[in-house]
Amino acid sequence: MLPLEGITVVALEQAVAAPFASRQLADLGARVIKVERVDGGDFARAYDANIRGALGTHFAWLNRSKESVALDVKGEEGAAILAGLIARADVFLQNLAPGAAARLGFGAADLRARHPRLIVIDMSGYGSRGPYRDKRAYDMLVQAEAGLVSVTGTPETPVKAGSPLADIAAGMYAFSGALAALVRRATTGEGASVEVTMFDAVAEWMSQSMYTTWHTGEVPARSALGHPVICPYDAYPTAHGEDVVIGVQNDRQWAALVTRVLDRGFLASDPEFATNQARVRNRAEVDALVAEATAEMTRDELVRRLDEAGVPSASINDTHGLLAHPQLAERDRWREVGSPVGKLRAILPPITFADAEARMGPIPALGEHTDAVLAELGYDAGTIGGWRSSGAIA
Repeated sequence: MLPLEGITVVALEQAVAAPFASRQLADLGARVIKVERVDGGDFARAYDANIRGALGTHFAWLNRSKESVALDVKGEEGAAILAGLIARADVFLQNLAPGAAARLGFGAADLRARHPRLIVIDMSGYGSRGPYRDKRAYDMLVQAEAGLVSVTGTPETPVKAGSPLADIAAGMYAFSGALAALVRRATTGEGASVEVTMFDAVAEWMSQSMYTTWHTGEVPARSALGHPVICPYDAYPTAHGEDVVIGVQNDRQWAALVTRVLDRGFLASDPEFATNQARVRNRAEVDALVAEATAEMTRDELVRRLDEAGVPSASINDTHGLLAHPQLAERDRWREVGSPVGKLRAILPPITFADAEARMGPIPALGEHTDAVLAELGYDAGTIGGWRSSGAIA
């Protein structure tokens, strides 16, 4: 039995952050009813059409195991249906613009007054208060506003992370907030109002960099693949041009690297390199010494020697390399899920229970479950057909 079986989540969601949170709840067994617009649904469905020319990659990633109900929640009928769904739910999650849910009659205070056991999770870019309350907040914009791009990239050029980290961070906090609220409700019987913002999530992830600035006055330098306070920690060349990432975390590993891997044992006790702080001060010279030695070896030889010496290392994979990665294959992490365009390969989520596998249900078509869900609420086929004709549902 998955841990969230019996929990119902109603998600008035779109894009990435909220769908990522609710999909994780679905992974663990919750029933997630995804409420979408009647005119095209979640716009992430069409960010691209890279899956067989018809389905967006973001949507496929974020929306398996959900039921799609298409409603015009601004209309009287759609709002009444949504209210009925929320009345039967354990969790209501939404990421409309700040204040929009309240204007529709679905603000946290009103919902909690009607349903004291309900857990309401409001997600936004910057929150319900403050000068940035109504500012547009997309992943790249929040990465910039929260300073993440300032510490990411090369010394010459700031860059955003290649994955939507602001969305992912907010989704993770909404997911864990829902779990915490469910645990507290099991003890107290009371629901909760939870607010999660993309900006707060990334600001939390920037704490180490902020500590550096608070206590030194300096902004951490961008160091590409390197690390601003650890050395050697970068990609180094091999004889055939394939770089290997080496990440020395402490002075014992430095001694192992130079003695057992690079055959430069004299560097272990040299006061210019013996401690991490000394190596960071002399980063250019350290990197040059390490690169000179690694360039004499093939990639396979270097990796073998690093592994035998217990020195951390990694290959620089692209997505082809990840798809073919032996660790995923050996641990049986791949599954198939259904979708409107046929079966798709999907990776199991990271939370792995020994006695229960995560749900890997199909990705829904827009409004695929509208009729069935409305029938559960007691509406007959004639009423449902009339609403479809009027555009209240799809």
